[in-house]
Amino acid sequence: MTRKIENQNLIIASHNNGKVIEIRDLLSDYNVMISSSEDYGMKEPEENGSTFEENALIKATETSKFCGQVSLSDDSGLCVDALNGEPGIYSARWAGPEKDFLKASKTIEELLIKDGSKNHSAHFVCVLAVCWPDGESRVFKGKIYGDLTFPPQGKLGFGYDPIFIPKNYDITFGQMKPDVKHKISHRSIAFDLFSRELLVEKK
Repeated sequence: MTRKIENQNLIIASHNNGKVIEIRDLLSDYNVMISSSEDYGMKEPEENGSTFEENALIKATETSKFCGQVSLSDDSGLCVDALNGEPGIYSARWAGPEKDFLKASKTIEELLIKDGSKNHSAHFVCVLAVCWPDGESRVFKGKIYGDLTFPPQGKLGFGYDPIFIPKNYDITFGQMKPDVKHKISHRSIAFDLFSRELLVEKK
């Protein structure tokens, strides 16, 4: 029988407040309480994996050990086709210590111009890792495809949202209302898989 997460605290392994807020919204219909690793005074672990899956497991495992509770991590990033999938797992690092994603978005634009490529296709990846203090873990993955646009448009969302237009839409994630984005995003796809298997809805 699949292990369920119910009537307990779920520690989000992240210091990114925007991400924690979005996760809390995504899980609002489920019988679980949300905290972040930052709430527990934990420093961010070194993400030295070579894939989204490895980095997600690093964060969730370290957080679960530190807090002694179930932990959920989200490792996500933007993969640009013309840049051979970059920034990919380094998406957050491209934004630097100050988490300046406008600067990172400008870097992507400049690299595309330098390359001379008119191919602006890209996709977002979200990998969720769930870890229990006893070492058990599960991984879930979601993707969404679209195109990049410059300059950035919209002040909603976070990260690279203002430069990404999902397929079959004509506005960026940064222009979308949260309830619309939550229905289609890479994160919502991964969370749907996660919640259907491990969570229990509120009565």
